Amino acid sequence: MVETLPDQGPGEQQGGQHRSQHRGQHRHRHGQSETAQGAAPFQSLNDIANNTSCRIRRLHTKGAIRQRLLDLGLVPGVAVTMIRCAPLADPLEVRIGDSFITLRRAEAAQIEVTDV
Repeated sequence: MVETLPDQGPGEQQGGQHRSQHRGQHRHRHGQSETAQGAAPFQSLNDIANNTSCRIRRLHTKGAIRQRLLDLGLVPGVAVTMIRCAPLADPLEVRIGDSFITLRRAEAAQIEVTDV
């Protein structure tokens, strides 16, 4: 049987006071990069036309996806050439040096690029 004291309000039982003090102070950005919030949106690998070269400026991903992109050679400063898009616009094929890499549009949208 659980007893509740009448003086306690909601959120103040057994450590709830800590939670109620911090409620509303945490703000989460779901899928938005710092650049996209205040400034103009960045040019992503998604925006590059076929047979056009560009240079990677920044990766706006985190976690395992970021590490995988870095492992594939998509690091800041490297030159990338857009080869083609699949018929239904997903995935993309890019060339980095002598390697050809296929990326989903969602991943390519998180790669900020600049002109060569």
